[in-house]
Amino acid sequence: MSKFWSPFVKTLVPYVPGEQPKLSKLVKLNTNENPYGPSPRAIAAMQAEIGDSLRLYPDPNGERLKQAVADYYGVQPAQVFVGNGSDEVLAHAFHGLFQQGKPLLFPDVTYSFYPVYCGLYGIEYETIALDQSFQIEVADYDRPNGGIIFPNPNAPTGRVLGLNAIERLLQANTDSVVLVDEAYIDFGGESAIALVDRYPNLLVTQTLSKSRSLAGLRVGLAVGHPDLIEALERIKNSFNSYPLDRIAIAGAAAAFEDREHFQQTCQQVIASREAVVAAMTALGFEVLPSAANFIFARHPQQDAATLAASLREEGIIVRHFKLPRIDQFLRITIGTPEQNQALLDALKR
Repeated sequence: MSKFWSPFVKTLVPYVPGEQPKLSKLVKLNTNENPYGPSPRAIAAMQAEIGDSLRLYPDPNGERLKQAVADYYGVQPAQVFVGNGSDEVLAHAFHGLFQQGKPLLFPDVTYSFYPVYCGLYGIEYETIALDQSFQIEVADYDRPNGGIIFPNPNAPTGRVLGLNAIERLLQANTDSVVLVDEAYIDFGGESAIALVDRYPNLLVTQTLSKSRSLAGLRVGLAVGHPDLIEALERIKNSFNSYPLDRIAIAGAAAAFEDREHFQQTCQQVIASREAVVAAMTALGFEVLPSAANFIFARHPQQDAATLAASLREEGIIVRHFKLPRIDQFLRITIGTPEQNQALLDALKR
């Protein structure tokens, strides 16, 4: 600590991202990256942007990308916000929508950045326990709140909530914003963007890091009522008017336009996930139902920390959370068929 810090900095507990090891020849199944590359059209669009135009600022509003997202989901560009990764988009939502004087509600087992944002922006929050099967119970959120946020599918559990349940949540909380964080929705869920025209209190965030294989590009988005989007734009333009560069805008827009590549790679991940679930179940693991590009699993007779350490010795990295309720689970990213087989072979050994 330094005497030059602002006082609140001393109390912050930063988010700890998944390990990005520098070692070669690793089977890296710890950060939910897509095992398949980005759309060739996205790569070509990014390459085309590399030239003399980089001396000029990018479009501060990212209009080309907003239009591509709007076209894909059948909404208006005024209902779309884009930012530097979904984490930045979420940060703006916390800052602009959840400072309401009442506690923000989110699950007790969920994305660990949420309490970090609350600490950063001084937001009171309450965690709502998942049920015994690690599912969200909508009725448990029937209490005073300044907003509700949850990932769908949830992370790190992978369990998905259907649109009927999300609608019940929206109908019961018309005076607060419900934010559905859809980082993994394309691997088995139904997007709540289908509901935004009916519920002005709904905001949906997504990322291009997972299903569109652009984690290295840092592009995120939100879709909702134009009034909610205006709040995010006000925050953005008071913080950083140019969150997306020319290359990011071009690549992200082209990725949305290339539907064939997107659908093909998502189906490959889904097929691999189901094969891994079947194989791990046969090895005695309990695997939670997953609609994401990862699985959450535990073995009744094997300690999770010991398993993670043993896999690492075999050159395979998975994610272990030393947290209440889930300290015996491993979160395992779905890789290529070859990576998945290496994992299964190591588990058998």
